[in-house]
Amino acid sequence: METRANSSIHPLMLATGAAVILFSVAGIAAIMGWIPTSLGHPGDTAALEKLSTNTASPPAPKAHTAPVHSVPAKAKCAECGVIESVRQVEQRGEGSGLGAVGGAVVGGLLGNQVGGGHGKELMTAVGAVGGAVAGNQVEKQMKSTTSYEITVRFDDGSSRVISTANAPAWRPGDKVKVINDTIQSNA
Repeated sequence: METRANSSIHPLMLATGAAVILFSVAGIAAIMGWIPTSLGHPGDTAALEKLSTNTASPPAPKAHTAPVHSVPAKAKCAECGVIESVRQVEQRGEGSGLGAVGGAVVGGLLGNQVGGGHGKELMTAVGAVGGAVAGNQVEKQMKSTTSYEITVRFDDGSSRVISTANAPAWRPGDKVKVINDTIQSNA
């Protein structure tokens, strides 16, 4: 007796798979910076208020109220802002030729160990050239540096990029204060 298994996929499984794929792609795009950020600016609220006051609706009658003592608004902080982005910057090192020379010597010695006669000479030359290329790349890799660029969007709408050699603890959205090119918490 043969039984045949139903090989069709349930529609709910297809929808779940599609949703996982879409959310994964959106997450990857956000992490890679392919999706532009949507951050408001201080001038945006003023423009919205201007639009709402230009409507042709009659003013509402004012009820008689006691005078309200105004509380002074918090003074604007020129050094205050929000971390907009943190970017890792790789800077390739420059080869001085020392890596190429060392690699050529090692490659030539290794190539000399292979073959005999003219084949040995050929392998020595190939080893020297290959070693020079590899040694130069290794030297560049050893001399490469990593730095970090932190973009801060200030409360006045301006932004500034601050570079640091060490990995920062700041994340986009953190409230900070920048004093003498040093970022401090403003939470």
